[in-house]
Amino acid sequence: MELCNIPLQAAIWFAVIGLPVTAGNALGFALCAVLLVEGAAYWMAKLRQLATGSAVLPAARAFAAARLVNVPLLAAGVLLTAWYAKSTPGSVPGVLFALFAVLEHVNYFHTQLMYDTREDRRYRREHGLRRAHLARDLARAAQLRRRAAGVRGNPPSRTRRSTP
Repeated sequence: MELCNIPLQAAIWFAVIGLPVTAGNALGFALCAVLLVEGAAYWMAKLRQLATGSAVLPAARAFAAARLVNVPLLAAGVLLTAWYAKSTPGSVPGVLFALFAVLEHVNYFHTQLMYDTREDRRYRREHGLRRAHLARDLARAAQLRRRAAGVRGNPPSRTRRSTP
């Protein structure tokens, strides 16, 4: 679904609605597209994991790297689109696209923000926000890697505890 949304959304926003294709709007949209590609890749990997019965999400390390790389990429993108919006007429939508990309990052890598089924909405009412599926899969992969390396539980804290 995410991969289909990239050309569909581009057509809607730039061809049908007629947003100007400024550098700021293109950058903001590109940030959204990157996050949608990551989301599509995750769901394809998840389907592969379910089909093979693997305990670990395929390409978990790549997703963990993307989670880290996205933060400075999105921060720079939001700042740059804001600069374009200030200096280039018609570029405000680029900022909105960039902010939507930030929300997609949160939705995929941290906390589920999309609750579109009745079961999802019931869960949210009763338990609050839930951890994103990808975040859970990355935590599971890290735990299995630690276990395979002979480390149990969370790694020890590097700070010294004072005794009472």
